[in-house]
Amino acid sequence: MTSNEARSPADREMGWMDMMELVGKVALVTGGSRGIGAAIAQRLAQEGASVALTYASAADKAQAVAKQIEADGGRTLVIKADNADPYAAVSAVEQTVREFGRIDILVNNAGIFAGGPLDELTLEQLDRTWAIDVRAVFLASQAAARHMREGGRIINVGTSLTERVPGVGLTLYAMCKSALTGLTKGLARDLGPRGITVTVVQAGPIDTDMNPADSTFADFIRTRLALAEYGTGEDVGGLVAFLAGEEGKYITGTTLTIDGGFNA
Repeated sequence: MTSNEARSPADREMGWMDMMELVGKVALVTGGSRGIGAAIAQRLAQEGASVALTYASAADKAQAVAKQIEADGGRTLVIKADNADPYAAVSAVEQTVREFGRIDILVNNAGIFAGGPLDELTLEQLDRTWAIDVRAVFLASQAAARHMREGGRIINVGTSLTERVPGVGLTLYAMCKSALTGLTKGLARDLGPRGITVTVVQAGPIDTDMNPADSTFADFIRTRLALAEYGTGEDVGGLVAFLAGEEGKYITGTTLTIDGGFNA
């Protein structure tokens, strides 16, 4: 069944809305204009959530995601936010709350990759990667936690490279994404008494613009996978939706890896 069929008036009359996990919830997905972020935003909307999504430069792609969600009967808000700016992540949270009146789910997905020979990495690359991949996650989580009620969810999108680095040139990215594990564990302790969960989804080889399944490097990656194929953004979106829903209420302070057996 397609999402359009799922949102039809007949389905609503038959109680379809009661089967949707996130009806009445509000989610913010950073970096939701493409790839994994777009798939997450669309899946949360299919589960009934109102979804705000941010983008840094791909305005057309962000609007395309929003139009698809709205065509399927969902509610969206598109926010321009470059997480290199320390105020952007906080502003996105506040805009979401102003528009929808609350925030229940924060998915910290926005990130960048900086790699290359160790001797060639610059201080500018270090500062920018840390700002976007770590600092913005902390600031967005801090801001969202001020508004979240019991049952809130903070879900950070990391990488399976934090557990296994298969080659050279990945030091900076692996370091920054590894910081999300410590951040998640600390936040889980801080927010657990309020009934708010915090997790990391560690994505492996997922077919996106950043890591396409038809790249020259992809054949090498496939030799390291137990399942021999790249995953999809929809695969990650399904896991995030699970964590955001009722069945994810007792999972916190931990990492969940979705990598086709890359780290097996």
